[in-house]
Amino acid sequence: MGQDVDFPGLPDGVRSRFVDDVNGLRMHILESGHSTSGRPLVLLLHGFPELAYSWRKILAPLAGAGFHVVAPDQRGYGRTTGSDVTDLESFRTDNLARDALGLVRALGYDRAHLVGHDFGSVVAGWATLGDQHAVRSLTMMSAPFAGAGIPKSSTDLDSALRALSPPRRHYQHYFAGTSSASDIAQAPQGIADFLRAYFHMKSADWPGNTDARELPGSTAQDLALLPRYYVMDADVGMPETVAPHLPQRATCEWLTDEELNFYAREFGRTEFQGALNWYRALTLPNPASQRDSRIEVPTQFIAGQCDWGVWQSPGALRTMAEVVCARFAGSVLIPGAGHWVQQEQPLPVIEQLSGFLGETEIGGS
Repeated sequence: MGQDVDFPGLPDGVRSRFVDDVNGLRMHILESGHSTSGRPLVLLLHGFPELAYSWRKILAPLAGAGFHVVAPDQRGYGRTTGSDVTDLESFRTDNLARDALGLVRALGYDRAHLVGHDFGSVVAGWATLGDQHAVRSLTMMSAPFAGAGIPKSSTDLDSALRALSPPRRHYQHYFAGTSSASDIAQAPQGIADFLRAYFHMKSADWPGNTDARELPGSTAQDLALLPRYYVMDADVGMPETVAPHLPQRATCEWLTDEELNFYAREFGRTEFQGALNWYRALTLPNPASQRDSRIEVPTQFIAGQCDWGVWQSPGALRTMAEVVCARFAGSVLIPGAGHWVQQEQPLPVIEQLSGFLGETEIGGS
């Protein structure tokens, strides 16, 4: 499929289709490299507020390196159907991992290279722990994965952040709340301008990200050093948080108006409850969190040098490298990129991914 009015900027060699019976879903995917049989599968898992489309700059080049590359709209997102937004249990991270592994099988593969960005990094980590034989290698991007242990209670942290002057709250606490989906869907500035400001404020284009660095600790005072899109003012929602930072110019080099409007149309159609259920489900008891196994497959981490997401969970990057991943190949921080690294700086991401995937294939483990 060439450039399509539904998918602006999608290169030749990338097609859109649906895969049925994936853990109860009819899953929409974008794929490239599908015309040649016998290629290793690379599965690209997006985060929030993203889509399969967020990998548009990566799909064809990775296929050119010899892979069958697939990016799904995950549960609650885009054109994938079959999920019930009132069934919060189905959005637990262990079930999102089953979605990913189910797609690998539905595509006719026993194994795949997993690449996850943002919350997709967490899903990729859980999927690997769920079935290490099904994962050839693991690449986590922008969000370090510190394991599938039981999450720490956010109650004490929320109280400590609210005790600051001015009072603050963590964005995940907001996203997991009952009003965030309607807040964003009904943003006063409209969905397109909300997304433009949100994408801009977390990119390397926003000046507040140029000094992204490791925090001195994990107290409320330490976390309050993070930009407002991570530790918000307590009395405002995310639309109000990002609105003052809407860039003056209508376009940017890495996300055109046409591309941005595709995101706006898709989220305007689905709204945000399914996507934010990923965060709401973090508040549920999860028996699978009891697992304490290590990731035994070759693993790497990629992020933008201007991405506070690398540091938002103090100690997570070190825990991932030294404790969770037995075969950690290293971290790469890419200059000129913020949180949306594969969209902001696709060429170095493609180079890093192609080299790592190729070495893993040659290694034969």
